[in-house]
Formats: sequence, C-alpha cells, structure tokens
Amino acid sequence: MARSTATRKWVDFEFQGEPGAKVFIAGTFNDWDANQVRMHARGKDGNYRTSLLLPKGRHEYKFVVDGTWCVDAKCQEWVPNNYGSLNSVVTVS
Repeated sequence: MARSTATRKWVDFEFQGEPGAKVFIAGTFNDWDANQVRMHARGKDGNYRTSLLLPKGRHEYKFVVDGTWCVDAKCQEWVPNNYGSLNSVVTVS
C-alpha cells in the first residue's frame, strides 16, 4: 500500500462504487477539501484509485462519492469525528 521517499510515502487508496460516480478523497492531508483530489476509475467496474504522497504520521480521511461522505470500508482503523460519524485512519511510518 505504501512506497517510500525520505520523509514521505506514496499511499494507494481504492474505493469500490458504482461505475460513473464522481469519487474524491478528503482528509487531514488536504484540509478536508472535498473537491481537490479526484479518484479515477480503472476500467468500467466501479473501482476507483489514487495515490497520494503523504508525510509520515497519522492521517484521517473519507471518500466523497457524488457529494456523500463515506468511510473506507477496507480500512482497519476508524475514529469518531465532530459530526457524529467516523473517519478512516491511515498511519504512514
């Protein structure tokens, strides 16, 4: 899932959804900007991917699918947020 550089690592994110959806990823790494990082479909099966170069540390994130915020179902760690839902967590070491 992660490839290294000196102080950062490339982290791969995947989301399985409906073909043709608009899927973005937002988190602490981009000030929760729901329109900054669009994920791209690989084929027509609804599998969306992106890779981000993240600094070492703990990052919270969510997918934004057609305007709806969603946790990463494949993620193994979640934390509660101020909106009564959960954020997914990735730790880059």
